[in-house]
Amino acid sequence: MMALRFPLFVFIFSLYFICDFPGIFGHDEDRTIKTMEEFSGYPIHEPKYPDSLSSLSVNSDTLQKQIDELATFSDSPAPSVTRILYSEKDVLARSYIKDLMELSGLSVREDAVGNIFGRWNGYEPELAPVLTGSHFDAIPYSGKYDGVVGVLGALEAINVLKRLGFKPKRSLEVIMFTSEEPTRFGISCLGSRLLAGSVQLAELLKKTVDSQNISFSDAAKSAGYANAKGDLSEVFLKKGSYFAFVELHIEQGPILEKEGTSIGVVTAIAAPASIKVTFEGNGGHAGAALMPERNDAGLAAAELALAVEKHVLDSGSIDTVGTVGILKLHPGAINSIPSMAHLEIDTRDIDESRRNLVIEKIHQSALAIAKKRKVILSEFEIVNQDPPALSDESITKATELACQELNLTHKKMISRAYHDSLFMARVSPMGMIFIPCYKGYSHKPEEFSSVVDIANGVKVLALTLAKLSLS
Repeated sequence: MMALRFPLFVFIFSLYFICDFPGIFGHDEDRTIKTMEEFSGYPIHEPKYPDSLSSLSVNSDTLQKQIDELATFSDSPAPSVTRILYSEKDVLARSYIKDLMELSGLSVREDAVGNIFGRWNGYEPELAPVLTGSHFDAIPYSGKYDGVVGVLGALEAINVLKRLGFKPKRSLEVIMFTSEEPTRFGISCLGSRLLAGSVQLAELLKKTVDSQNISFSDAAKSAGYANAKGDLSEVFLKKGSYFAFVELHIEQGPILEKEGTSIGVVTAIAAPASIKVTFEGNGGHAGAALMPERNDAGLAAAELALAVEKHVLDSGSIDTVGTVGILKLHPGAINSIPSMAHLEIDTRDIDESRRNLVIEKIHQSALAIAKKRKVILSEFEIVNQDPPALSDESITKATELACQELNLTHKKMISRAYHDSLFMARVSPMGMIFIPCYKGYSHKPEEFSSVVDIANGVKVLALTLAKLSLS
């Protein structure tokens, strides 16, 4: 038996030596190694797994510099960031990201609406790839970390693995999603919804305009995406197009920082729903119209806002939340009784049926308030009512194992904010990695994550991608 084992050891050692000199063997190396693996029964690429975790080094200075540089592509002054879909600054920022992808040695492509992909081919490129990334658009006067950490952090995770000499089995891809924020066209997660195959959205975008009456297709064309005028079904991805999707993101909440925990392993994303409500009354002069005779649309809206709070609290779960984020009164003069009031309501829960019950209670309250105050409920529209998404167990386990191997504290948690991951879960298994952010601040200039926390997130992401790539 010893006589048989020694030649096999020499054979495998020789193959390991071959693997370390790709420049000598070029593209034939992967095919040769695959044949040798099948012959020997040994995984020749296994030593390329990052076994020395101390060498898992993040170039934090460069990464922070990139975050700061990307923040300069903004329509508002620092420290705030405003980057709206298909604006001049958005287009410049897209070029910046594509340049960084190419510098990382990725092959870059874009789809018809501007979702940007950068691929690192694996040694079995026919397998479904592993995808990671986020968005970089920013609502007016927000911060520079939301989404951006997941895009630039993903690129750095790829660079970390490349510096280690890791060779992915499955291809690894980085994505920058188009328009996660609803700022310009009122549609959140526009790019990922289309990737997930939303026929309804593809049709809606044919007639969608912004506040300046610019159509979606014209805006896209001005940014260099002329094909957005055609059939957007070409953006759709088939289920199973990717083996897994992992998104690195700031928590946008205070829990990790308060508890001193390095990493949040997301188990579920709350299901969001958006409602538009309009009340119409008679209006009139603030001094001349007597109180018993008024049909005040503004007071109807105020009463409904309080009803939203009540129904959410009555759900009995801390995971149920509701917000009246928009309240507009017409004509908007101090000495005029509002003749029209428009509200936009956001309600979320990880339990879809519980959230839907809250929506129904809000609707019943709106009807009762309109009747009591003798105003017209002219609009009650559920704009979107998305189901929640659960993280895939194989991805959460890979992430937890990465945390353990890196000696980083972690906890399982849900995401009450929605992300592109919510819709990518319809395409492939999904997971999310959270890092702490200062006081939980987000969507404001004070938004901040430290270089240490970002580096920890990148390390966990890199190791998770490595594990998934070799699956």
